[in-house]
Formats: sequence, structure tokens, C-alpha cells
Amino acid sequence: MSILKKLAGQTAVYGLSTIVGRFLNFLLVPLYTRFFDQSEYGVVTELYSYTVFLMIFLTYGLETGFFRFSQNNDDKPNVYTTIMSSLFTSSSIFIALVFIFLEPLSRALGYAGFEKYIWWMALIIGIDAFTSVPFAKLRHEQKAIQFAVIKITNIAINIGLNILLIVVLPRIAQTHDIAWIDQHFAQPSVASIFISNLVASIVTLIMLLPQILRNHNSFDFSLLKRILAYSWPLLIAGLAGSINEVYDRISLRYFLTIPHGVDASQYILSQVGVYGANYKLAMIISIFNQAFRFAAEPFFFSRMHATDSRETYAKIMNYFVAFTLFLFLIIMLYIDVFKHFIGSNFHEGLSVVPILLLANIFLGIVFNLSIWYKLSNQTKFGIWIVGFGALITLIINMLFVPHYGYVACAWATLACYVLMTILSYRLCQKYYVIPYNLKRLGLYFGLAALFYCVDAFFPYTHTVVMYACKTVMIAIFVGIVYVNERRQLI
Repeated sequence: MSILKKLAGQTAVYGLSTIVGRFLNFLLVPLYTRFFDQSEYGVVTELYSYTVFLMIFLTYGLETGFFRFSQNNDDKPNVYTTIMSSLFTSSSIFIALVFIFLEPLSRALGYAGFEKYIWWMALIIGIDAFTSVPFAKLRHEQKAIQFAVIKITNIAINIGLNILLIVVLPRIAQTHDIAWIDQHFAQPSVASIFISNLVASIVTLIMLLPQILRNHNSFDFSLLKRILAYSWPLLIAGLAGSINEVYDRISLRYFLTIPHGVDASQYILSQVGVYGANYKLAMIISIFNQAFRFAAEPFFFSRMHATDSRETYAKIMNYFVAFTLFLFLIIMLYIDVFKHFIGSNFHEGLSVVPILLLANIFLGIVFNLSIWYKLSNQTKFGIWIVGFGALITLIINMLFVPHYGYVACAWATLACYVLMTILSYRLCQKYYVIPYNLKRLGLYFGLAALFYCVDAFFPYTHTVVMYACKTVMIAIFVGIVYVNERRQLI
């Protein structure tokens, strides 16, 4: 089997758990946007935005550190135990601190009276941070099936409980007189979303216990110091990157211009809810990015000493860009179908979907490019690249959100990742040359842009003709990519 086919196969297996799982989670969006109003969904969007910062802070680059130091035969026996001990300590401290300062923390976040939401989120984040490296170990050992089973189980429990608590029990309460159901689940509640997630995380921890407890060796403090020295720039880069990823939703609370005569809190949460719901449509590409990352990161490290490694990385970039642009065309040419995944009262935000789709494509490109500083132990450049993007995000949101609302958030996200791509590419060609084929990548972007514009401005007169034309354009794109790449697969 060729090395690229092997990567594609592993991406497919990880994608089975990630894409199927995230897609099933994606199917919760129609549920949420039909059972909750804009402001209620805004609560979910805002609180889950904070989890991105906290997950990066609590894992502090140890996933990548695990992959990097597991390549060294002298360090390998103690890497897993050392990292897990560190994660257990930091996650426990985080949960304890949230418990101690729960009330003032809830007030500071604007959720006074809803401390239970903050407490549940803290438990979810602490557990998920602790289990991140056991999942990384499964990837390192190429146990993709076990990885997929645990991930899908997590998603199944989460979805099942959401449906039970939001749909089934409230309907039972309407037709049956059952005291505990009437007391807790008479009406659909946002609390059900957090409860479902927490139970799923606890079950995942239990399923990973054999992986966590077996094959333990010694805790090596000197090794931990070396791992942290390698990983701390990734932590800083990750925190800066999380600004690029979720600051747009958080910034709406602080920079939105509130119309006269409306409740400020309700208006802010409704705008966050509309933006968050439409952001979910762009998450289709993000789901593929995550599946690709799960397979690609250990693959990139395993190929680092091969004589043709840099040519391989360049070819992978071609396939990645082509496939994500294919997804872009599928979603945007059939947006009249995809828009029904969210409730009709959220359709006012559909204009941000193509912007966010492109932003997620460039985010994936940034990940592909990041391999140069990870392989060359120059992770400090990750700080400069992602920090630059975070600065762009902050500036654009502060300047334009007051005037353009969540539309400015979408453009800020795209501008951030495009500029990060340019900067990372320039540094790559200076310090760790990888022969990316810019002409071919430009061709794929140009074709996608052409077909998107043709579809947007073509005066379709019949539904059958419209869908036929859309399908033909996608087929042409696929055909051109196939002709260009068929001789490159090795």
C-alpha cells in the first residue's frame, strides 16, 4: 500500500468516528434551533466558545509533545506516564478552583443564578482534557478502530440523552402525571445539553480506563521539563489560535451596538445564537479538518526521516485543498438544501456561510503548513504565526463588529487565516523548504471561485435545469482535479 493511500485509509477510519460522530452532533442543530429560541441557543454557543480556550490551556501542547517524544527510544518508556501524571494534576486543580470560586466566576461571565451551567462545563472540560492523551496514544499505536468505537459511543450517548431530555420526557410530561418528570423535564431546557455532554464524557473516561491504567512506567520530572519546553510554545500558539477560532462569538457580547428599546442581554444572545447556528453549516469542513489532523499528525512525524518526506507533504496539500474545495462547492451550490438543517428563524445569517467555509479551508491549510516548525523543533514560530492571526482577529472585531455585527466576525475569521497562511508559507520556504505547487493550488481555488460565482449570478429558470447545472459544475471540478493528480498518487 502506498504511503498516501495509507494516510487516506487512516483518515477514513478516524473520519468514520469524527465525521459520523460530528455529523450526528450536527444533526442536533435542527433540534436545538427548533426547540430553543435565538437567545437560548446563544447561551449554548457562548459557553461552548469558552471551552475551546480552556481545553487548549489544560492540555498545554502535550498531545503533540507525546507524539514528538515517543519517537525517541530513550524517552519512549516513560513519556506516557509522565504526561498523564501532569494532566491528572492540572485537571484536578482546575476543577477544584472552579468549585471554590463558582459564584464569583458565574457573575463575571454574566451567568449569575446559573452556576450549575458553569460547574457542569468545568467537569466536562476537566475530564476531556485528561482523556486527550489516551486518545493520542490510540492514534500513535494506530488503533483506529478502538479510537472510533469510543468516540462514536460518546456521541451516541450524548445524542441519545439530548433527544430523551429535550423531546421525549417533555412529551411524556404532557400526557402522563409522573412527578419527577413534571418537576425536572416538563419543558425543554438548555440544561439538558450540558447534562448530556457530562454523562457522555464520564462514560468515555470509564471506557479509557484500561488504556490509562495499563503499561505504566516511571514518572520522569526531567523528561517532563523537556516536554514542556517543547510544548509551551504550542500552548501559547494554541491559545492565540483559539482567539481566532471562537473570539468572534465572545466579542459580540462586548462590541455589538444595541438598538434602542430592546433588552441588551437578550439581543446579544440572539445575535450570538444566529451566528452560532450558521457557523455550524461551515463546520462540515471543520469536521474533515479534524479527521485529517488525527491521521496526519502522527503520519507526518513518522515520515520525518524519509528522503522524499517534503515532496510527500506537498502532495498531501494538493489533495487536502482539492477535497475541501469540493466540500465548499457541495455546500454552497446546494445551500437551499443545507439551510434547512437550522431553524427558519436562524436563516437571516446565511450570508456568513461561504465566508466561514473558506475560513475553515485556510485553517486546514495552516495546519498542513505548521508541520515545518513542528518537525524542525522551531515551535516558537507557531507563537508568532498564530499570535499574528489573533492580533488581526482582535483588531477587525473591535473595529467592525459595532457597525456590521456578526458579519464582521466572519470576515475577521477569514482574514485571519488567509494572512496566517501567507506568513507561515513564507517562513516555511525560508527555514524548512517544502515544494508546494502554488500554481496547482491556485487553479483549484480559481475553479471553485468561478463555479460559485456562476451559480450565484446565473438566472436559472427551472429547478431541474438548476440542479443539473450545479451537478455538472461539481463534476467538472472533480474531473480536472483527477486529471491533475492521477499521476501523483504514490
